Amino acid sequence: MPILPSERDPRLITVRRGGTLTDEHHRLLAEWAALCAEHVLHLFERERPHDTRPRDAIGVGRAWIRGEVRMREAHQTAFVANAAGRGLPDPARFAALAAGQAVAVAHVAAHDLGAAAYAIRAAAAAAAGDAEAARLRERDWQRERIPAELRELVLDDQRRRSAICWHVFDD
Repeated sequence: MPILPSERDPRLITVRRGGTLTDEHHRLLAEWAALCAEHVLHLFERERPHDTRPRDAIGVGRAWIRGEVRMREAHQTAFVANAAGRGLPDPARFAALAAGQAVAVAHVAAHDLGAAAYAIRAAAAAAAGDAEAARLRERDWQRERIPAELRELVLDDQRRRSAICWHVFDD
């Protein structure tokens, strides 16, 4: 199931590509996505403690934010992080996919919700009892960390894309 809508929201397309998203806001979305992925990274590392690919991908995403890595390198790193999750139990697999989505924000800002959605799925899959309560806790943790200047944009995007993101953002 695709995480990106068929029709892209111009608010999540950078100015140089014809949208309205500034470089500063793009970097803020990338940092928020990295936080979301990092919050569940332990679920991957518990399963594969010596595999650094998802953690490295988050690091590459942050290096892109600082201007130390080109977008193409960050984009390629997403595939490496995604591959780390293949064949693993859902909590670890979703955590790796969250890292892949987070670093992919450098290429397409709208991947921010992919990182958040996979992180929520990882937390819910790891729940020992009430997966729905775990989903809500993770969603609320993430929402508390949305940059203030992007809060309305992200919340609106969550409402608009929740159906293609497994309804993880629903109230």
